[in-house]
Amino acid sequence: MKTIDTIPQIRHVNYRNFFLIAGPCLVESKEICYEVAEKIVSITDKLQIPYIFKSSYKKANRSKLDSFTGIGDREALEILRDIKKHFKIPVLTDIHSPEEAYFASQYVDVLQIPAFLCRQTDILIAAAKTGKAVNVKKGQFLAPESMKFVIEKILHMGNSNIMLTDRGTMFGYHDLIVDFRGLYEMKKFNFPVVLDVTHSLQQPNQHSGITGGKPELIETMARAAIAVGADGIFLETHPEPMLAKSDGANMLKLDLLENLLEKLVKIRKIITEFEN
Repeated sequence: MKTIDTIPQIRHVNYRNFFLIAGPCLVESKEICYEVAEKIVSITDKLQIPYIFKSSYKKANRSKLDSFTGIGDREALEILRDIKKHFKIPVLTDIHSPEEAYFASQYVDVLQIPAFLCRQTDILIAAAKTGKAVNVKKGQFLAPESMKFVIEKILHMGNSNIMLTDRGTMFGYHDLIVDFRGLYEMKKFNFPVVLDVTHSLQQPNQHSGITGGKPELIETMARAAIAVGADGIFLETHPEPMLAKSDGANMLKLDLLENLLEKLVKIRKIITEFEN
C-alpha cells in the first residue's frame, strides 16, 4: 500500500488488511504506553494487521488553561522512541508548529498534523521536509475535496509519503458527524485514507471545558469505515479511559480492542472478496 510500505518496521503489509493507528491519546507515563503497545502488538500480530503506535507527546489544543498537556516534551518523545525500539514498531505523534517538525522527527516515524492546523502551510512544509510520512487530519470545517491543496503543499517539498484522516465534521457547536462520502472522495487522491473513529465521536466545546464523547458507538463507526473502503482505522485506547488525562470520554477501553479488531478483519475479508 502506498505510503504504508515506506514506514520503517511496519509489519504484515502483504496481507491486504486495513492498517491500525492506535494508542493512548497522550503520553501520560512509560508504564501506560508500554502496556498499551504490548497488548496491541500481540493482537495485531495475531490478526496480521499493520500497526502504528500513536500517542501525542504533548497537547497544544486543550480547552482549559489548567488541563494536563504532557509530562515534558523530551521525556515523552524518549518514551515513544523506546516503544519503537523495544517493540520494533513504527510510532506516530502530533506536531503543532514548524519548529516541532524537525524536533519530533528525530524520535518518531510518522508526523501527524492536527485537524485544526491542516491548512497551515508552514507546518505542512516543515513536516514534509523531514522526509517522514505525514498523516494529515482533515479539518472539521473542511470539505474532503479541499484536501487536494494539502497534498499539493507536501508533494511540492518532494515528499509523497502522505496519509489523510477524517475525524468528522462539525454538526452545530457541540457535536460531530461523519459523512462517509468524504472517505470515498479522498480516496480519489490515491493516498491511504483513514477514519479517526474515536475523535469522530467527540462532543466538543462543552460548557464544562471538558470534551464529551460517545464511545459506545466506536464499533459502529469502525465497522462502517471498513465497509465503505477505509484503508486504515485510527483510534485511541487506554486501560482505564475514565482515568486518562486527555480524551478519556471517547477512548476505547483496551480490553475491548481485540474483539473489535476481529470483527473488522472479517468485514475486510468479505469486502476484499467482493471486490475480486
